[in-house]
Amino acid sequence: MPGKIVLFLSVSLDGYAEGVDHDLSWHRVDEELHRHFNEELAAMGGFLSGRRTHQMMAEFWPTADTDPDSTPAMREFAGIWRDAPKTVYSTTLWRADWNTTVVPRVDTTEVRALAATATGDLALGGPTLAAAFRARDLVDVYQLYVHPTLIGRGTRLFPPTDTTSDLRLDRTRTFSNGVVMLRYERVATPAAPRTD
Repeated sequence: MPGKIVLFLSVSLDGYAEGVDHDLSWHRVDEELHRHFNEELAAMGGFLSGRRTHQMMAEFWPTADTDPDSTPAMREFAGIWRDAPKTVYSTTLWRADWNTTVVPRVDTTEVRALAATATGDLALGGPTLAAAFRARDLVDVYQLYVHPTLIGRGTRLFPPTDTTSDLRLDRTRTFSNGVVMLRYERVATPAAPRTD
């Protein structure tokens, strides 16, 4: 069975995936939530991201397990991130290290082929890339972490669109720091009746 494409992102209560200038300081990731992230992401068959998200991750995570200030969950995630197959969508990045393939554009057929051969679901990160995947009807699951904060401005997780999507609530979880996970799966659209 092909892997699903899971939009795996944190979002503020007022709907922003990033603050102004890509600020993420409002994220409330404590050890409990980080351990949960590790458990979920370790089971994924790979990570899908845009250039900015990948470069931000690559600046810290490859050596985070050697940083004395890293928590146990952070050290564990460093290994998860290094080992996972990663696909970066970018027209300006020509090569990337750490088990990473650079692809110049989002191609629906290629993405579905990647999901079909992955060893698990694929974690999709970053609001800009998420919008490109949504425009091509490529998001199967929305696994969102709602942080109990209002940031007022930034990058909206869901920019305006004329497309509607029916979703089914799969599961929820509330963490002690007030973050709430909401996991929705896309409702399959029935095939149109044949006319021939």
